[in-house]
Amino acid sequence: MLQRISQLMVVGVIAGLLVAALAMPAVGGLGITARNVASGFLDMPSQLETPPPPQRSTIYDADGGVIAEIFDQNRELVDIEDISPNMTNAIMAIEDSRFYEHGGLDVSGTLRAAIRTMGGNTEGASSITQQYVKNVQIEAATSQEELDHAREETIARKIRELRYAVALEQRMTKDEILEGYLNIAYFSDGAYGVESAAQHFFQVSAADLELHQAATIAGLVRYPYLYNPRFFPEQTEERRNVVLDRMVATGSITEAEADEAKEEKLELELDTPPNGCVPSDQPFFCDYVVQEIEQDERFGPNETERARWLRTAGLEIHTTLDPQTQEAGQAAVDKWVPRENESRKVAAQAVVEPGTGHILGMMQSRNYGPDESQLGETSINFATDSDRGGSSGFQAGSTFKAFTLAAALEQGLPFSTSFNSPSSTTVSGQTACNGGRLESWSLSNAGDSNAGNHNMISGTKASSNTFFAQLQARAGLCNTMEMAEKLGLRRADGTLFTENANSLANSSFTLGSEEVSPLRVANAYATFAAGGRYCEPQAITKIEDNQSNTTIDIEPECDQVIDEDVADGTSYLLTQPFNGGTAASLGINRPAAGKTGTTDGSAAAWFAGFTPQMASSVFVGDPRGPQQYPLRNVTIGDRHFGVVYGATIPGPIWQETMRGAHEGLEVEQLASAPGRFGSTSEPRSSNDDDDDDADEEASPASDDGGVPDVVGMPESAAVSALEEAGYSANVSGTALRSSEPEGSVAAVNPDPGSRLPEGATVNVFLSDGTGQESAGGPSGDTDWHPVLPAGPVNNGRSEQD
Repeated sequence: MLQRISQLMVVGVIAGLLVAALAMPAVGGLGITARNVASGFLDMPSQLETPPPPQRSTIYDADGGVIAEIFDQNRELVDIEDISPNMTNAIMAIEDSRFYEHGGLDVSGTLRAAIRTMGGNTEGASSITQQYVKNVQIEAATSQEELDHAREETIARKIRELRYAVALEQRMTKDEILEGYLNIAYFSDGAYGVESAAQHFFQVSAADLELHQAATIAGLVRYPYLYNPRFFPEQTEERRNVVLDRMVATGSITEAEADEAKEEKLELELDTPPNGCVPSDQPFFCDYVVQEIEQDERFGPNETERARWLRTAGLEIHTTLDPQTQEAGQAAVDKWVPRENESRKVAAQAVVEPGTGHILGMMQSRNYGPDESQLGETSINFATDSDRGGSSGFQAGSTFKAFTLAAALEQGLPFSTSFNSPSSTTVSGQTACNGGRLESWSLSNAGDSNAGNHNMISGTKASSNTFFAQLQARAGLCNTMEMAEKLGLRRADGTLFTENANSLANSSFTLGSEEVSPLRVANAYATFAAGGRYCEPQAITKIEDNQSNTTIDIEPECDQVIDEDVADGTSYLLTQPFNGGTAASLGINRPAAGKTGTTDGSAAAWFAGFTPQMASSVFVGDPRGPQQYPLRNVTIGDRHFGVVYGATIPGPIWQETMRGAHEGLEVEQLASAPGRFGSTSEPRSSNDDDDDDADEEASPASDDGGVPDVVGMPESAAVSALEEAGYSANVSGTALRSSEPEGSVAAVNPDPGSRLPEGATVNVFLSDGTGQESAGGPSGDTDWHPVLPAGPVNNGRSEQD
């Protein structure tokens, strides 16, 4: 106590001397002493930076909706013009009634406080300007040492504050200082700044604070813990009344107004904004955005600084998340794999925009939370890699066959490249990227239905393991791995296939035996849809930093990584699973390409596919260990499954997501098969094991220019032309809006010129004569894909690879 009294007396004396020095000429001993003190005081450092205080950062979706707010301090800045006069009058009455009269330090107040303290009554002696200085120094501290320095109870700190206060008053207006103080002050119960306090305690803005509310908030500043309204309402009311009495004494209100305000009940309406990703409706995408900022060196020198920037700079973070896509995908995931399913299986999905890498959606069937033992709760984002808050990945099954197709096409192999593909086979002679020779590899198909003589068309449709094993050997195992890496794929643990010892010895790469994330697979498929243009996955488009008043625009990082023809050829091949293959039941009423995937022993199931507008990848499995807890004899929600394949759960999730996400979007066509890869026909007989017929084309129909152009013809004439060309015509009952005469042909699928096997079905759509044709096919439930009867059909069941 004696130390405090002496300190306060010293500060009071210094303040008096300073005023004398600044106000009086140097006359006599007192003048000389005062002038000497003032001279030393004015030589002290005085430049105090006053950046905006820490405030909430907000993450927005692509439509401007709020995904989450993230902060260390619940604060929202507000201009002095938007603060009720009740509030400014109340804070000055209780904290600094002479604020607009003094020059940063209230000498009479300081001396009065010193005298009262000597009499045993403690009283604060800091002006609002001094309090603002102290708060600025506290908030600017970046280490415990700096924080202790700003809070130390010493004469040196008081003198520093006095010096800064004097300088601040010369540089800032009174209104600017008062605004800064009301925005930086702590008002108890986690509310920083007057706007957040008004919203937190009364759910009104600072501009609308009534007298009794303003007096309540103003009374909290001196002892925010002692007067916390949540825990000490009676003490808070008493303090409020003290403030009202002080307002009467200063003349800002009448005694009658004070009496009326004292009659008001406290009536708190406590409301704290949700902080962080846990309460968000899109928690895993939110977490991905946080990880992007904290892990990216563009946003700060180290992770600690980047995390602090995120939580204090009042950032407005604009992201790529499309609400429609996210909503459709989350609904599909939750429908097929409920969050709290007793089997503890999980579904995770990522949706990416081709040509930009924008992440349109990120969903999984878990609640976001730290308690992994709680059913249906996890903080692991299974949709992404481990360095972005994800897992170490999952084997992706036959979705990897797409990379083998691309590698084969890049090597110049035509679509007609064929192999006798029996139910089982042995492949030898493969060479790893490090030059090592791999042992012979024996493998089999899931069943006899996809065995036979296959080329790229029928092999992709049937997802024949034995065909793709031979195609990988022909294209080159290393070329296949390098193709996957060109498309941005890598192991979820961050290592490249060509640098990982286990991957280098992996003969079965084409069957998806590498652990990867759905985001990387979706992005690789998006590269096919974009004609070989790879874009790094991107979640953030722009960051507005309100502290520094700067904007960071983040452009897509894209490169042409494979030849456009190779990408388009792969895309065409990936339409085949929808045309009577493993994805026959998964059409989305518009052109699409995709691939099912089921790992060995049904440990995990996948589906990856795309349209020109978006690509998605879906994983379903058990995060406890897919091999230990496979997708066999399992009940998920209210459905029981003997075996889960890629088309059993992941496929429908993908289908429902894409249908919902594309609603309202224009129908766009996928690229046609490039002519350089030759015929798009299947082998004459997919079950013919005769190698001599392996390279023969399936039908003379493909040599006559393919599907004839019958658009504009009357129905009967069009049907006759198609039948004469060797095809079967299927006239749809759904008419299209088209400028062609009513009843004539508006469109056919496949397009005119497409090469199909003899007897294949061509869908014919008639015009309603009302306007322009809707590109790509009809609306409704009809799958927008031709039905090809030739070749084996797997009835929608995915392969086991």
